[in-house]
Formats: sequence, C-alpha cells, structure tokens
Amino acid sequence: MASTESAVAPVEERPPPPKLDELMLAMDVVDTLRHQDALVRKELTQEGRDEVLKARLREMYESQGLTVTDRILDEGIRALKESRFTYTPRGTGFARFMANLWVNRRVAGTALAAIVVVIAVAVGWNAIRSGSERRAVEEARIELTETLPRQLDTVGQTTLAAATDPAARAEVEQIIASGREALTLGNAAGAREAIASLDTTRGALNQTYELRIVNRPDQDTGVTRIPDINTRAENFYIIVEPVTSEGQVLSLPVQSEETGQTETVSIWGQRVSEATFNAVARDKTDDGIIENNVLGEKPRGTLTVQYTMDAQPGRITDWQ
Repeated sequence: MASTESAVAPVEERPPPPKLDELMLAMDVVDTLRHQDALVRKELTQEGRDEVLKARLREMYESQGLTVTDRILDEGIRALKESRFTYTPRGTGFARFMANLWVNRRVAGTALAAIVVVIAVAVGWNAIRSGSERRAVEEARIELTETLPRQLDTVGQTTLAAATDPAARAEVEQIIASGREALTLGNAAGAREAIASLDTTRGALNQTYELRIVNRPDQDTGVTRIPDINTRAENFYIIVEPVTSEGQVLSLPVQSEETGQTETVSIWGQRVSEATFNAVARDKTDDGIIENNVLGEKPRGTLTVQYTMDAQPGRITDWQ
C-alpha cells in the first residue's frame, strides 16, 4: 500500500504588527521626510540610495537624542513611498462641498450673516437714497409750482401797494416780471432772487429821511474831484447823510461813480452843480453854520430823493 504524503503549501511568515510606539515613530519618520522635500526628491528618485537616506535620518534623530532602529526607518521610507499616513479627501462635487460646509458651519454661518448684513445695509441705503431723491424732486416741484408763485404774488402785490410814484411802480413791476419769467424757465434761484429784491424794494419805499449836509468840525462839507477820464473837468460834491425824523442816521447802499462799487454807508458825497457847491460854501463861511442844511428829502412810496437844491446824478463813497 503506497503511502501518501499530503502536500502542504508553505505559509509566508508575516512580520508581527508594529507596536503603537513604533507606529507613532514611523509616522514621525514619514512626517520628517515629508517636510524635507529637497532631501526626498534627491534621495528617493535615485535607485540604491535608501541606505544613504537612512543614514541621514538616523543622524538627524541621534542629534535630537533619539535612537531609531533600521526597521523603523525602513518602515517610514516604505510608508512614504506608499503614501501611507497621508489623508486623501474622499468624494467630489456637491456632496463634498456640503460636507465641508457642514464641518465649517460656524465660519460659514458667520460669513453668511456678514454677507446678509452687508446686503441689507446696501438695500436699505439705496432705499433711503431713492426716497430722499424722490422727496427732493417732489419738494422742488412744489416750490416751483406752488410756494414760489404764491410768495412772488404776495410780495409783489404788497410792494406795488407801497409804491406811490409811477417810476417806483414801474421798477416793482419789472422785478415781478423777472420773477415770473424765472418760474416759467424752472429757475427757482432766479425766482427767489426776485422775491428778495421785492422785499428790499418795499423796505426802501417805506423809508423816509432828509438828506442833510454834514457840518461838523471833523468832517468835510464839500469836496471837488478831477475825473481821470477828463482832467479838464472838475466835479463838485456836497457831503451828506440820511437822517430820519427821529434823528436816526441810516446806512444805505450807495454806488460810487468813480469805482462802480456799491457799499452800504451812512455818509457819502452827492454830486451837485458848481453854483450849489458855492452857495453851501458861502452859507458855512459867514458864521460857521449851514442854515440851509437839507439837500433833499426822500418821501414814503418813492425810491428817489426829491432835491431842494441843484443836485446831479453821481455819488462817491471815498474822498480822502
């Protein structure tokens, strides 16, 4: 009887699994290798240089007081080549995006809240600005079509009623016409200017004063001037001031014929004829007092002075 032998396949011996401390050390070796990119690229891309790499790693650990066995170094080099101990994210596309979003939900929530706040502020600001612009447009429309026309009519009629002189009424009507034209053109500033001019004119119409000749030791009573454009001529001026019936000296806008500038002054030189100039001089010379000291009078309802002496157009505000 033949004997039979059972053929048993040899069992490949596997190294025992590494202990935890060895596994941790191997991971450290891999991490050290990974952070030494220049060394890895130089040594692992050349065949037969693993021993050189191991020697360098051993020196590195020994310099730190650590002893690393050849098995650990071999395991670390092999693990690096096999990309072990390296996390590779799984999944792509929307699912991965949502997973990352969930993991980072606090940061994402804060960012989203900030974005919402910014959008809300922008929308609110645009709404406020749009509302302000609409209100401004509506206010401008009301001013042009209602407010200013009403003011122009009211002030215009009041000023016309104060004017008793035909020349004054004509001037008032001209101002009213300019204001209405401005309204027709949509020129609110021009209409406001006309209304302000009517107010000023009404005030001037209601004023009354005497144009008295100045007779004080510290003031000139009369001066003469040689005009620059005609050195052969000589202009004569009597120095006057407007005084109310209560004795108040007024300040009025006066345009100088020499400079063309208008100034608000309480005393000025009124141009007169040579005969009037000499008559005032004689009145003052005989006893130092000017008995006939009123050059003219400005009555209510007019814009001009009614002169009692021979005055001429033209005034000066500086004669020093």
